[in-house]
Amino acid sequence: MARTSGDEPIRRPRMTPEREEELLAAVMDVVREVGYAELSMDLVAARGRCSKATLYRMWPTKPQMVAAALYATRPLRPEEIDTGTLRGDLMAMVDLFGPTAEKDSALIAALGHAVLADEELAEAMRTTLVQPWFTDLAGVVDRAVERGELASRPSATDFLPQLFLSVALTRPVFEGACADAEYLARCVDQALLPALLHT
Repeated sequence: MARTSGDEPIRRPRMTPEREEELLAAVMDVVREVGYAELSMDLVAARGRCSKATLYRMWPTKPQMVAAALYATRPLRPEEIDTGTLRGDLMAMVDLFGPTAEKDSALIAALGHAVLADEELAEAMRTTLVQPWFTDLAGVVDRAVERGELASRPSATDFLPQLFLSVALTRPVFEGACADAEYLARCVDQALLPALLHT
């Protein structure tokens, strides 16, 4: 902590959650524009109207910053979903993801090679984004078990995040179109629900 000439500590104000969210949104904007390889603290600082020191204090490395931004700006928040039925919960996920599918497909494409080439980024994403998200998605299934819709957690639960995201993010490759809400709803009814209900 810095000190004055009278050796009194200078208290710096803490960053508000709203300000942190603004900075993490700026990170994602820059990634979408220039890709992960060209992303720099300088670019984020300029976009977020802050100093590089502020960024380094919050996120010491670029991979940590990007992983934190991905988690904070993720469209899917399964921990907040509880409609009362398994299908309703999965459809609520569709409602969250569908409107941002085009933007998020481009983002994941920009990060795809970087994750394979940068182990620090891959590890940061696994611990910050993937593992918590899997826990949240498994919670959707666990609530269905608690309600009696499922006798136990199906083995397909282990693949739920991969199935949902791969369908959403690879449609442009296979069909030349983004995975809109109607497409994802068909995925729920024709693939995800049958896999989870099959015991």
